[in-house]
Amino acid sequence: VFSKIFSHEALESYLPKIQLVIKDTLRAWSSNAEPINVYHEAQKLTFRMAIRVLLGFRIPDEELGRLFEVYQQFVENVFSLPVDLPFSGYRRGIRARETLQKGLEKAIQEKLQNTQGKDYADALDILIESGKEHGKELTMQELKVKLFPGAFLKGKVWDPARRNFRGRPEMSSESWGCCVLDPNQLLHLLAGCARPFLQSYLDCVIKEVLRLFTPISGGYRTVLQTFELDGFQIPKGWSVMYSIRDTHDTAPVFKDVDVFDPDRFGQGRSEDKEGRFHYLPFGGGVRTCLGKHLAKLFLKALAIELASTSRFELATRTFPKITLVPVVHPVDGLKVKFFGLDSNQNEILTGTDAMLGATV
Repeated sequence: VFSKIFSHEALESYLPKIQLVIKDTLRAWSSNAEPINVYHEAQKLTFRMAIRVLLGFRIPDEELGRLFEVYQQFVENVFSLPVDLPFSGYRRGIRARETLQKGLEKAIQEKLQNTQGKDYADALDILIESGKEHGKELTMQELKVKLFPGAFLKGKVWDPARRNFRGRPEMSSESWGCCVLDPNQLLHLLAGCARPFLQSYLDCVIKEVLRLFTPISGGYRTVLQTFELDGFQIPKGWSVMYSIRDTHDTAPVFKDVDVFDPDRFGQGRSEDKEGRFHYLPFGGGVRTCLGKHLAKLFLKALAIELASTSRFELATRTFPKITLVPVVHPVDGLKVKFFGLDSNQNEILTGTDAMLGATV
């Protein structure tokens, strides 16, 4: 079922909607006179994409905002000690989960009752149809569990990217203003068979971002068979944790691990190819993340839109400190000021800026 949700055909169906959500978000960021909290806003963007594009829920902005705040509370307490006391993080996480489940159930019911005006099949549609194909109507509880199991760059990177967009109508923000990129173009990116720049550069940048800032710190597994590791015996039935972040930091195949260096993934070096489990941003083996292709597609779509339609700069004198709990993120949320760009990569003046310029 999940292989269908993240299949090539499914991604092709999602892509135009994903791009529209990204465009709308970046337009809002660029029109904001004040710096924005990128970490918070990026979470909101991802949540909006998941709710409206993947699941096809028609939730009003105000209600979507409230649901996002509940989701944040759940994430912040997901690693709390399992001590069920009043006002504990565990209790807050449980309550947030219950609220999310109720919201999810309401959205599913409304979606099942209103199927008009659909121009693409979202993940929930595919899930429901797949159940029917196997002669089984999924219950509400099964749908909730499957959809929500848990409850449910530096400047130098963008310069060569923008040079590729400047002066090229088919890659300019002007041409993208009234339409979205041909799905095949981004799907070709995903398959690694696009034009040389997009293939060798953007892929490397995405890989390096995922190496330094992994989506999650690690994962848990249950030992199926007793084995020995570095002289220590690990018994069958034990729970073990593997650390993605520490693996990336200590893997001998990576040189200068603290340096942001996309070229390490280029054809001349290919550091990630020198071993089975040195590079695993989405886990490894049979339990690797099923949504990894969607995640990379989303990151590439976001990178292309950022490079072609926006300029941004850090709003603080120094880069914020990074914390590792519950996941890797900047302690102050990363304050950044965004500016819109036209098709020639020139900054778009806001109404206030244009008036000031005319009077000076």
